[in-house]
Amino acid sequence: MRRIDVFAPAKVNLALHVTGQRADGYHLLDSLVAFSPVGDGLTLAPAEGLGLGLKVSGPEGAAVPAGPENLVLKAAALFGAGAAVTLEKCLPAASGIGGGSSDAAAALRGMAALTGQPLPEAGAVLKLGADVPMCLDPRPARTRGIGEDLTPVALPALPAVLVNPRVEVPTPSVFKALSRKDNPPLPEIPTFGDADACIAWLSAQRNDLQAPAVAQAPVIAEVLAVLAALPGCKLARMSGSGATCFGLFGTEAEAAAAQATLAARHPGWWSAHGSLGDQAQKAAPQIR
Repeated sequence: MRRIDVFAPAKVNLALHVTGQRADGYHLLDSLVAFSPVGDGLTLAPAEGLGLGLKVSGPEGAAVPAGPENLVLKAAALFGAGAAVTLEKCLPAASGIGGGSSDAAAALRGMAALTGQPLPEAGAVLKLGADVPMCLDPRPARTRGIGEDLTPVALPALPAVLVNPRVEVPTPSVFKALSRKDNPPLPEIPTFGDADACIAWLSAQRNDLQAPAVAQAPVIAEVLAVLAALPGCKLARMSGSGATCFGLFGTEAEAAAAQATLAARHPGWWSAHGSLGDQAQKAAPQIR
């Protein structure tokens, strides 16, 4: 009986500009995303009949429902086949780094490998959530529209520290608190010679959701200040609608040392380090 292992990497919004709002309420975004070597893990195995089962484990699993409301089961159900799925949850829930969406995308990749079926059509994937299409192929991309308009982007590896203060910030309330919803889009993304050039360009961009998220959870401002003060940090910014923030560093060694320092000073916060970039190879289903 074969089993499929699939990695679900964290998604990081390096920049996120809110450019408008559709008549149906969905906000229009222009964002640059990259993926982390830190993430969740899924294991899928055949099951008799058409039944689907989900078991959640891992250090962050306590806050994750294992019922039909979980996006993993919703994604797996699109294949019309039975499967026993185990989700090892390592990313904090509802944290602005696409954990649930990346889990759903990993379930889609895993079910396709398990059943031999093609991936569902784009419309069905988008209905799972606006972040799921970008997580389905976890490579750096410029994302526009509500998240379905994807343009691959070449980025250098960006050593990073991810930090979450363990507060949940409801995404709808953050969008509702936006003072302006027709902000300028990203400028054209240049070809970057190295990580320093990329970070310098990113420094001139924004996360339009950062200010309203900080207003609702002031600890985010503390996280950003702590990150910015760490030796070697060149840019500190919030990802998505929060509360996870990231710091970009010049080298992986600097990022690792900074994360160790931060974890010692703030043991109640979740943190991790690794270079942001292309995780498609690591996220490919593995048969065992």
